[in-house]
Formats: sequence, C-alpha cells, structure tokens
Amino acid sequence: MIDLRDNLTQEFFAESREHLLTLEADLLTMEAEGANVDQELINRAFRAVHSVKGGAGFFDLTKIPELAHKIEDLLSLIRSGNLIPTPERVRILLSATDRLNELVQNPSDSDEADIAAVMEPLLKLYAEHRTPAASRVAAAPAEAPKHQDSGRLRILVAEDDPTSQLLLQTFLSPFGACQVAVNGKQAVAAFCAAQKTGHPYDLICMDIMMPEMNGQTAVKEIRALEEAAGILSTNGAKILMTTALSDVKNVVESFKSLCDGYLFKPIDTRKLRGHMQNLNLI
Repeated sequence: MIDLRDNLTQEFFAESREHLLTLEADLLTMEAEGANVDQELINRAFRAVHSVKGGAGFFDLTKIPELAHKIEDLLSLIRSGNLIPTPERVRILLSATDRLNELVQNPSDSDEADIAAVMEPLLKLYAEHRTPAASRVAAAPAEAPKHQDSGRLRILVAEDDPTSQLLLQTFLSPFGACQVAVNGKQAVAAFCAAQKTGHPYDLICMDIMMPEMNGQTAVKEIRALEEAAGILSTNGAKILMTTALSDVKNVVESFKSLCDGYLFKPIDTRKLRGHMQNLNLI
C-alpha cells in the first residue's frame, strides 16, 4: 500500500499526471498527422510513458507499469516505423492513456483495478504489427545484445566509489568483460569508443552522484548518441542507475533519461540479478 501522505510520493504521481496530459496532447497531434508526425513528438511521448512506468515500478505497483509497458511497446513500433499511427490505432492508445491516468489518480487502489478491457486491443494491435524487425526493437532480445564473438556481455561500471566498483565488478565479471569509468565524462567517452568498434555495451551500471558529469546527464548523452546512430533506447544498452540517494526526484529524473532500472546503495546483488533477468541479459 502506498502512503499517499508522503510528500515525495505525492510529487511523483502529480508529475506522472502531467506526463500523461502531455502524452494525451501528443497522441491527439499524432492522430491528426498520422504518418507525417514529427519524430521528436513520438520520442517525447515515449519518454513520458517510460517515466510513468519506471517510477510506478519503483513503488512496487503492478497494474500501472503493466499498462504503461504495453503503451510503450506500441510507441516503440511507431518510433521504429513498424507501425503507422493511423487515427484508429492512435485512438486505442488514447483510450489506454485515459485508463492509465485513472490508475495514476488513485495509485493506492490501482493494483485492484481491472485493466483487461483496455489491454485487449493493445495486445491485439501489438500482435498484429509486431513484425520480425519490429520485435527486435520492441522486445529487448536475450541474445542480440551480447558480444557477437563470445556470447558474453560487455559491461560498463560508471562509479567513483572504490568499494562499489569492487562489488559490481566482482558480481558482474562472471557474466562478461567489465570496464570502469570514474565519472560521467569517462562513461560517455567509453560508450563512444565501444560504439565505434561495433561492440557497444550491453549493460551500464551508472552512479548518479559522480564528479565532472553526473550519471543522469551521462545517460541523456548516451541515449542521444544511440538515437543519432539510429538505435532506439528499447534496443540499446540496458542502463541501471545506482545511488545512495533515495528521493523520488532522482528516480523520476533517471527514468526521464530512459534508464531501465534503479538500485539503491548498498547494492543488493540479488536485486541486480533480478534486473538483469528482467532485461533478458541473463
């Protein structure tokens, strides 16, 4: 049960409602413009629903992330050009967004809500238009991200604390080769170098509070570099934010930057493994 008396919790859900209003406005524009819709509008819509999904998951809710995830899947198909946003299809997304907003209005009761009626058309639309090419974008495949030569992961640990570096390297080394960056600038530089070799990172563990460039800024730059290379975040590096901070603002900002998960320090390796399993990395 969510404690809605908590100011930071209230702040997150208030911001989520603002995201959904923006999403609704963007979908209405998308409905009018169809195939001619601006790519930045689609990206903004995707980021809005991703932020709602990730933040609600942080609060251990289930129905809000489940519905948001399916909206996100369809927006991924639109972003990749595998689904044309016809008025009929966009209206399905609008209906789902309205229902999502209802859940966000009453988050403490959201897990008791029935979302079957709104999920059915989303699932049907996704199944009909999930082509082989689209599936690689929308479904974070298990094998494709791994290093092509060895099947092992390429991992970047962006962390300035030696203790956390050692913990992450010790845990992650059995899964693949680990490289360490001690600040955000080094992390972005390492990402660029790996991308140029044709063997980008599969997993990035990014601390938020680092010198020279913080983790949130580094993630934004990494996602921008991926998009410039034609790689959508749904098919790019999987990024887990790690931090000692526990306030909702940092959670929200991290998911706005299109991270894939969030871990508090001291890092629980069982939760880290769980994230890796959910992201189809192991």
